[in-house]
Amino acid sequence: MHILRALLFPFAVIYDLITRLRNFLFNKGYLKSVSYPVPVICVGNLSVGGTGKSPMIAYLVELLSKEYDVAVLSRGYGRKTKGYLEVTVDSTSQEVGDEPLQLKRSFPSIKVVVCEDRRTALEKLKHKVDVVLMDDGFQHRKVKPAFNVLLTAFDSRYDTDYLLPTGNLRESRKGAKRADVVIVTKCPVNVPYATTQKIELDLNKTPSQKVFFTTIGYAPNIIGASEILSLDYLRGKNFTLVTGIAKPEPLVKFLNTQNFNFTHKKFADHHDFSPVEISALKEEELIITTEKDFVRLQPKLKKFALYYLPIKTQFLYSQSPFFDARIQDVIVSFDKNK
Repeated sequence: MHILRALLFPFAVIYDLITRLRNFLFNKGYLKSVSYPVPVICVGNLSVGGTGKSPMIAYLVELLSKEYDVAVLSRGYGRKTKGYLEVTVDSTSQEVGDEPLQLKRSFPSIKVVVCEDRRTALEKLKHKVDVVLMDDGFQHRKVKPAFNVLLTAFDSRYDTDYLLPTGNLRESRKGAKRADVVIVTKCPVNVPYATTQKIELDLNKTPSQKVFFTTIGYAPNIIGASEILSLDYLRGKNFTLVTGIAKPEPLVKFLNTQNFNFTHKKFADHHDFSPVEISALKEEELIITTEKDFVRLQPKLKKFALYYLPIKTQFLYSQSPFFDARIQDVIVSFDKNK
């Protein structure tokens, strides 16, 4: 690994120069960042994935949709279509992408939109909703959000990572300075407070930035196309875990702590299951998967014994009221300054 990194280092230097120049041009106003008459809250990261953006977006939807008309804007990664599309509960993952479809089915009352050009989408949304959650838009500098939420995973933080192609960073660690808050995701539930304090120092945050820590909360049940079963249903059974997400390790670890008997079939993030793979999966007696994978697998498998295990973002150290208040302040302050 060290040899490979050394070989790729010159390419990382070139990549760094390109991204630094681009950010410099945006910072100095030579390239234009557009603001909108609606608060845009961006949830993103510096790395290429696996930081938990989807559950964080879901957390914000649950928080805000009680008071506001919320829209979620995504590029719809992996979809076979182009342009601006509004997601419906009857959409397919091929049309709109797995994550937007998952979100729409979880929160049918909100507006979920996919568009590769975020400015085009925001022009259409700006007078239709009270707040827009922009998924994976931290590097989309053509839009100037009202608030930037930057996620970084506990076991692969940006302060310990390297630029592509040597590491997984899309831009320099200095890009983190644009964030209003930094959230360290996928923390162990029992992570010592002293460890979080050290991480906060290592992240080298700005004086105005606040750092939060979250973990993954697993539901006590599994959900299929037509039924909900207790997680205990899996005890004593052999099942197949199928994942097509960036980092399935926390889920695997959780299932192991429950002493379940399973085999793991791991696929790449947003994997488009081939007919051969679907045919093989149909032979499995019982399949557990993620919610994101479920929306892609269920229409193809049409298998009764296919379930997903829901997850939620959970803040550690009773931090959620402080984070929630910060988000609410963004919207209230935005309305006052209109």
